[in-house]
Amino acid sequence: MNILVTGANGQLGNEMRIISQQSEHNFIFTDVSQVVGLTTLHLDITDLEALRRMVHTMGIKAIINCAAYTNVDAAESNRELAELLNATAPENLAIAMKEVGGLLIHISTDYVFGQEPYNTPCREEMTGTPTGVYGLTKLMGEQKIIASGCQHVILRTSWLYSEFGKNFCKTMLSLTETKPELKVVFDQAGTPTYAWDLAEAIMAVVKDYAMEGSQNYTKQGIYHFSNEGVCSWYDFSKMIAEYAGHTNCNILPCHSNEFPSPVTRPSYSVLDKTKIKSTFNINIPYWTDSLKRCLSNLDQLCK
Repeated sequence: MNILVTGANGQLGNEMRIISQQSEHNFIFTDVSQVVGLTTLHLDITDLEALRRMVHTMGIKAIINCAAYTNVDAAESNRELAELLNATAPENLAIAMKEVGGLLIHISTDYVFGQEPYNTPCREEMTGTPTGVYGLTKLMGEQKIIASGCQHVILRTSWLYSEFGKNFCKTMLSLTETKPELKVVFDQAGTPTYAWDLAEAIMAVVKDYAMEGSQNYTKQGIYHFSNEGVCSWYDFSKMIAEYAGHTNCNILPCHSNEFPSPVTRPSYSVLDKTKIKSTFNINIPYWTDSLKRCLSNLDQLCK
């Protein structure tokens, strides 16, 4: 099966490059940018006709959409661009897959929640109530995919980090090594997600879809995926520093209002993973175990 991966030079896209080497399927990696040392085909997914040509020319049967506009603060003043990348582009992908009877695996976010004061893990059927443009445009993308009628699996995830690109984990590694003191918010609770673990979940969906071999995939829908457990950004930072051996930095808890932002982030966006675990029979690692693996990989890359 020929599978198209968009946003291939990002965190998740890079993990997909690695994990795809274990697969029997043929993966085509695309992005709008080029990175030295990586084989990447240029594809602008906001251009429907260019997308259609690639899908038909290469016989694509599934798309994994790792591309998105993810700058939460900047989205508030760049709504048009955020909507183009997070809503219109996924709709284009859905149209292209609808036309060939293929499957779209789309990555969404816990930021589709936020306004409601949840205190139990969010389930897939809960109504999205985003607090900002980023979450709103990601929710719009979900809705456009569903409305298209294409076969789809939408995976909502949270607090993504990896060895690649810019992310909270790598930022905290640098800051806790160089700063004597840091303040990190403790009043936002969620779960860090190691991009490798998300890539493995995606591969489980791909394998299941290939085995079913149907143009009416019975397991399509919305699923939640993050690592297991719950923490605050403060807890996440403390564990990053502890596992990295950065003991000279004093990390202090603080309230979100001590860091003014153009958008209010969800105070509780823990995701309930019951559905994806039972449907695809997958085991999800606890967040601290995955963090240790990522830090170990980063350490190896630095040697």
